[in-house]
Amino acid sequence: MGQVFHSGAFLQQCWSVHPLCLSVRRITADNQLALACTSCRFAHYVTIGSIVLGPATASEESIRSMNAPGALPGPQALLVNCIDAHPAALSLRQMDVFEDLAVIRCAECRRHYTVATTAFETHQK
Repeated sequence: MGQVFHSGAFLQQCWSVHPLCLSVRRITADNQLALACTSCRFAHYVTIGSIVLGPATASEESIRSMNAPGALPGPQALLVNCIDAHPAALSLRQMDVFEDLAVIRCAECRRHYTVATTAFETHQK
């Protein structure tokens, strides 16, 4: 079993050196956003504090048509929908370990999800 590092520096270094190898995998039962890197073979986990939805080209009407009438899903539900529907379209676009933020972009929906993090973990395989 590999080591576990509790620092955002490992994710930031991974993203800055080989950003195209980093992919968003899932949201775990522990409310962590799981990312994996095919280059360094690290598994990165970002504990979600909150998610703020950024701009999108999809109108509110198209979002409403996907869900219950009159109800708009929360940002985390939209992110889960993106992960389920088109995981290859998600990428880490911005990261700040000082502000504890990560920005995930969905190329399919053109949404930006600003994730305020409470903790970072990197698991070495």
